[in-house]
Amino acid sequence: MGRWPEFSRSAKLDGIGVSEIIRIGAEARNLAASHDDVISLSAGEPDFPTPDNVKLAGINAISTNQTRYTALDGTAELKAAIRRKFRRENGMDYAENEISIGAGAKQVLFNILMATLNPGDEVIVPSPCWTTYLDMIRLAGGMARVVACSEETGFRLSPEQLAAALTPRTRWLLLNSPSNPTGAVYRAAHLAALGEVLRAAPHVGVISDDIYEHVLYDTAPFATMAATCPDLKPRVVTVNGVSKAYSMTGWRVGYAAAAPEIIAAMAVVQSQSSSNPCSISQVAAIEALDGPQDVIASRRDAFRGRRDRIVAGLNAIPHVHCLLPDGAFYAFADMRALLARPELKRRDIADDAALCRYFLHECHVAIVPGFCFGGPGYLRLSYAASDRMIDDALDRLKTGVNRLLAG
Repeated sequence: MGRWPEFSRSAKLDGIGVSEIIRIGAEARNLAASHDDVISLSAGEPDFPTPDNVKLAGINAISTNQTRYTALDGTAELKAAIRRKFRRENGMDYAENEISIGAGAKQVLFNILMATLNPGDEVIVPSPCWTTYLDMIRLAGGMARVVACSEETGFRLSPEQLAAALTPRTRWLLLNSPSNPTGAVYRAAHLAALGEVLRAAPHVGVISDDIYEHVLYDTAPFATMAATCPDLKPRVVTVNGVSKAYSMTGWRVGYAAAAPEIIAAMAVVQSQSSSNPCSISQVAAIEALDGPQDVIASRRDAFRGRRDRIVAGLNAIPHVHCLLPDGAFYAFADMRALLARPELKRRDIADDAALCRYFLHECHVAIVPGFCFGGPGYLRLSYAASDRMIDDALDRLKTGVNRLLAG
């Protein structure tokens, strides 16, 4: 097919491309076509199957012809299940008109930003962070005010950092706990301290991305801003979904709870994009939320074992350091000491992106470089993989590093 010579991309896309995580995954799949031993630790999705009861609910929805348009931002039945979830697990009450359902938490986040940001509005984003946040903010006309959070503070935003980042143009603080990519968790005490700062800034709201809520490893209860600081609840949007907890990434169901005026504005955006979420997926999501929940604990226990396995293995590699994450299913490994070695510089491996390319093409292990998340010098490794795959990948990485250090 010929090209359209007058075509030009919108200026809105300047500096924005396909997610590096998706690109690396595609490159790994292409390499696997000729080398069947490629191990991918780049995916941000559980490797477990969707629970059988949830799959059966979806099959039943098809069999009973629940395949038509639904209400714009979700069925009343799924909204009721989400409200029950918030009461049961988070101690928060919401009305039906305070719930919005979209095609995944990603769309829900996009709807929030599109519905609320004006040109020049600022969103404070603690970093390292999921790279998509920054591109979404930009597409919505806002400006990301990225605040670097160091390993020394557990990759968490401090109240002092928040206070220093606030301006009259600040519209939102965007928190993700447990975090992608670091696994950092904001406990109730951390959120309460941030809430104290926010009380003095009534023009600032909070977007709380809780998608990894159920991948939390210690005994302290999960905390979210609207529950921890109930007086701030009218200006908090709590985002969640069924993708991570129930291994339903492909079903595309995410949801948000917020004040009615925010939900109504989000509905306007969704009405002009995807319209309603998939009818079949909504039925399955009801079963996920209302059905047996034992799968969450058993899979969390499996992730905990994998976490311990991969972090120990990474810390056994020369010049590599990795903190033990408190949640999610990613290890965020510090490669800065390794990258500073003269042996790597002689091989033109000067940064985390080059190191990832080496690991992919020479060791056949796909990993995401930390610069994608605002953490240059780090690598993100997903341990949503079997013990055998993790052990094999660690062996390959250690061998690859030793080969580099041998000159």
